[in-house]
Amino acid sequence: MKNEKSKGEIVIYKNSSGPGVEVWLGDETVWLSLQQIADLFGRDKSVISRHIRNIFKSTELRQNSVVAKFATTAADGKIYQVDYYNLDMIISIGYRVNSKLGTRFRVWATERLRDYILKGYIVDRKRLAESQARIKELEATNQIFRRVLNSRQLTDKEKGLLKVITDYTNTWVTLNKYDRGELDFSGVSKKTPLVLKLEEARKSIEHLKKRLIAQKQATDIFGKESNHKLDAVLGSIEQGFGGKPAYPSIEERAAHLLYFAIKDHPFIDGNKRIGSLLFLLYLIENNHFFAKNGESKIDDNALTALALLVAESHPKQKDTIVKLIVNLIK
Repeated sequence: MKNEKSKGEIVIYKNSSGPGVEVWLGDETVWLSLQQIADLFGRDKSVISRHIRNIFKSTELRQNSVVAKFATTAADGKIYQVDYYNLDMIISIGYRVNSKLGTRFRVWATERLRDYILKGYIVDRKRLAESQARIKELEATNQIFRRVLNSRQLTDKEKGLLKVITDYTNTWVTLNKYDRGELDFSGVSKKTPLVLKLEEARKSIEHLKKRLIAQKQATDIFGKESNHKLDAVLGSIEQGFGGKPAYPSIEERAAHLLYFAIKDHPFIDGNKRIGSLLFLLYLIENNHFFAKNGESKIDDNALTALALLVAESHPKQKDTIVKLIVNLIK
C-alpha cells in the first residue's frame, strides 16, 4: 500500500462539460479517489461504490492490484488515508457508467501516461549508469576480499564470512540487476548449439520414468505425451527468423527449453520433472553443464527452485524468468 505521493506528478483533467479533476500520475498509471471518480463521471459516490463492489465480486479486477492508500489532507486540515483507484478501475467503471465520458478520459490519460513514462525513461538512463558503476564497485570489492583471504591471518569465523561473501558474488550482482530490471543476455556463449533430438529426449524420459516408478514416485501416466507437444517444444527453441536463430546461444535455448517444457504442458503428468531433465540434458549435450572448476552450474536445490519459479510465474513474466535462468547458467 502507498503511504504518500512520493513519486509522480499531479495534472488537471477537464472535459468539455464536467468539473476539473486533479489526477495523480505515478507508478506508470493514474490514480483517482472515489470522490474524484464520481466527479469525473457525474454520478453519486454511492453509485460508483456499487460498481466497484461488483467489479471486485466478479473478479474482473483484484483489489490489491488497483487500489492504493495515500495520505490526503482534507478541508479540515487533518490528514487521512484515502483509497485511490488506478486507470484499470477507472476504465471498468467508465464502461458501466458512461462509455462516452470514459472514452474521452482514456484518450487523455493515455497521452499523459506516454509523456510520463518517457520522462521516467530519461531518468532511468541516468540510474542505469549509476547502477552499472555500483556493480563495478561490488566486483572490485570482491577482489579486495579475496586478497584479504589470501594475505591475512584471519580467525575461522572471519574466513567463513568472507568466503560466503566472495563465493556468492554472482548472487549479489544478479539480484542487483534483477531489482533494477537490467538482466540481459550479455556474456553468453558464442558456440553454435547442438540440437537435442526427439528420440534422444524420449529415451531419457523413459529412463527417468522407470526409475521413478521403481521408487514409487510416479505412475504409468508419467511422461505420456499430449498431442505431439514435445516435438513442438524441441522445435520451438530451434526456430529462426530471416535466416537468424531466435535464440542464438546455448544458455538462451536451455532457458527457453525449461520454460516451454513446463509451461506448455507437453505431458499428461510430470511436466516440471521432465522439463528439468530436458534442461539438464541440453546443457550436458552442449558441454555446458559444468563450470570451469568442475562443479555443476545448477545444483539440486537451484534446479528445484527454477522449476517451481517457472511453473508459478505469470506468462507476462516470461522474458524476466528466461533472463534470470540465463544469468544463472552463463
